[in-house]
Amino acid sequence: MATRPRPEIVDHALELFAPLGAIRVRPMFGGHGFYCDDLFFALVAWDTLYLKADAASQAPYEAAGSQIFRYSQPDGRAFTMGYWSAPDEALDSPQAMLPWARRAIDCALRNRKPKRGARRTAAP
Repeated sequence: MATRPRPEIVDHALELFAPLGAIRVRPMFGGHGFYCDDLFFALVAWDTLYLKADAASQAPYEAAGSQIFRYSQPDGRAFTMGYWSAPDEALDSPQAMLPWARRAIDCALRNRKPKRGARRTAAP
């Protein structure tokens, strides 16, 4: 079975994220997910690059005219997720993307869930 070629936006995003170090990309749900040190911080869906954001970090995306990630279920229900489209100017170069990518990674760190089976230790 032949694999489909990766969309050009995925390769472009990998180039933009290069200053971050080793980035892993995985196909998922018809799109692609981007990981830095096992932190899921970005995704490509419908030829758009989205970066992870939360209430503490979404204001710059809103100010830049970015759009929140939305999708609809077959039954018509619409959902949003904590990902915002990368600002147009961030797509120009790795240097322009760097502050946006770091913001997304910081968000992923803030919202990281403990691994299954991980023990919590009490503070001394």
